[in-house]
Amino acid sequence: MGLVAARAAGRMQARQNYRTMSRMQRRRSFVQDRVGMKEDFTSREEPVETTATTRAASEPEYVGELERLSQLREQGILSDQEFEAKKKQILGI
Repeated sequence: MGLVAARAAGRMQARQNYRTMSRMQRRRSFVQDRVGMKEDFTSREEPVETTATTRAASEPEYVGELERLSQLREQGILSDQEFEAKKKQILGI
């Protein structure tokens, strides 16, 4: 391959890269416009709601753990003192 052919191949590759990037940018801006249209109709108070849901989500976590501990106590794996100590640790008492 000669020098002229190598330079032509380089220009063709650069042109193809430019076209590909332009196409990707057009798609990206189209998608962002579509998402922007959807966001206009959504409520902007989501962070306040997520704070409330994280508190609600943590409640079932320790309730489930207490239920599991009570099952272990009923099966005789944990003693009453161990159960009470673990319950106080979980509840933060």
